[in-house]
Formats: sequence, structure tokens, C-alpha cells
Amino acid sequence: MTKIISINEAGHQAEAYAIASSMKGMEGALLPILHAIQEKFGFIPSETVRIIADELNLSRAEVHGVISYYHHFRDTAPGKNVIQVCMAESCQSMGAQALASHIEKKVGCGMHQTTSNGQVTLEPVYCLGLCAQSPAIMINEQLHAKMTPEKFDALLAACLGEIQ
Repeated sequence: MTKIISINEAGHQAEAYAIASSMKGMEGALLPILHAIQEKFGFIPSETVRIIADELNLSRAEVHGVISYYHHFRDTAPGKNVIQVCMAESCQSMGAQALASHIEKKVGCGMHQTTSNGQVTLEPVYCLGLCAQSPAIMINEQLHAKMTPEKFDALLAACLGEIQ
């Protein structure tokens, strides 16, 4: 039986193979390969797991286990803008839960979700390293400290290019 694959899937496979084969000789190559693939696609496409496993002589379960263990890795495409809200102890003591609730209402989706228009993915994280300036968030890899609902609203408007 012939497997029919989409053009995107074929593209993911070819590029994943190029990445994995070029890095497989590194000590502890799995994490650098996963980071490189996620950097390329924005997530780790499911069809790339077999390629990575084959190149590193690992089982697919081992590769999938690493992807699912580390919260940084995604197995689905994120929204155009990724908002991460620190939920570690320091941020929680400074109002992170209330801030997270405000953000969820403002963007229109919950944690671990992407808005229906694909504009925003919302994720909890546990420590962004700004404990002395809590609460903290990260928008598209840019850190923001001493966050308030008002500051967030202004950042979101700038990020989306419109007034919310």
C-alpha cells in the first residue's frame, strides 16, 4: 500500500532529515536536533519523529518521550504570537494568577490553547528568571517584567497592531 503524503509533510521530512543527518554525530545530539527542527518549523512535526529516531538509532517512543517531557517543545504549530506567563512561586505571589486570568480573557483562549484565528498561543511557564521583578511574561521571545493588566493590554495592542 502506498502512503500519500502532503507537500508540507514531504517538506518537513526532507528538511528534518537534513538537520538530523548533519547533527547526528554530536554528543547528546537529540536535544540540539529537536531545537533546530523547532526553530525551523515552529514546532516538531509528528512526521519528523521517525526520521530523528532512525538517524539516532533510537525508538520513536524515546524521541516522543523527550518531546513530551520538555515543555519548551511543541508538537503542534503555535499561533503567530506566543505569550508565555510565568506561573512560578515568585510570580504567583505577585499576582500571576490574576494576570493570567486577565490575559486569557483579553486574548480569548485558555492556557495551552491557540486563538481560533491563529494569532495567539497562550502558555504557562515555570520561571523566566525575573523573580525579583515579578510577575513576568514573555511575548515572542521578549521578556517583560513587573507586568500589570494595563501594561499587558498595551503590549498586546502593539503586538497585534491594533487597539484591543
